Amino acid sequence: MNSEKELKIVYSLAIILFIVGILSYAAFPVKIPDEPVRLMFKGVAGNVLFDHKTHTTDSGYGISCKDCHHHPEEDETDLRACSECHHLPEESKAAPQACNDCHEPDEIEDSEFIKTSDAFHTQCISCHQENESGPEECAECHAMQ
Repeated sequence: MNSEKELKIVYSLAIILFIVGILSYAAFPVKIPDEPVRLMFKGVAGNVLFDHKTHTTDSGYGISCKDCHHHPEEDETDLRACSECHHLPEESKAAPQACNDCHEPDEIEDSEFIKTSDAFHTQCISCHQENESGPEECAECHAMQ
């Protein structure tokens, strides 16, 4: 009879701890950061792990958001990832139907639209070379598979 009483105590304690765990999870949700902490860009040459903190903090490279994100140029509150507009799947209803949906006519006149990977390579490598900081060789960014 003693073991039956102990078993009831153990079950009761387990149920109480389970309920406390659920309530704690619901009462103290994790705060989602305003910007992604790390991004994984997939590529045929290997994936690239991009860390915002390393690039934007003073202890890192200390660059501004506008140095990489080109939309909008005046207001940093509405920065979007390139993939929100460029190279969206055709079935996506959010995909722009024409360049003028997002870009001003004078902005795209005589412009050549390049692939996202080419834009990253041009922007990232040139910034690393100009500032003499950050990796410049392929294997230093790309995790070869």
